[in-house]
Amino acid sequence: MAPRSSRVRLDLNSPGFQDDFFALEAAELKQVVAALRRLRQLEWEAVYSHPGLNWEAVEHIRTPTGAKACSIRLSLKIRAIGYRDGDFLRLVSLHPDHDSAYL
Repeated sequence: MAPRSSRVRLDLNSPGFQDDFFALEAAELKQVVAALRRLRQLEWEAVYSHPGLNWEAVEHIRTPTGAKACSIRLSLKIRAIGYRDGDFLRLVSLHPDHDSAYL
């Protein structure tokens, strides 16, 4: 039986994520906050299938549980790396340079 879809809860407590988040310029910060607000309103199944979010595995980054981390688009320029842990999306890094999410 497939797990029941549930609403996304955010964990933004990673020091790496926070360092980049607090360093954003005002316009970028506004875009990221708007994207995070939208994420909180979504069910997990919508996150996986939403074409604008581009949820995709990043093969070389592993979570604390050993699973693959994923990249998610927060704006045209900015991506975040995170992973699902129950209902939580635990964001571990923020990448204002879109391509750096894959390094």
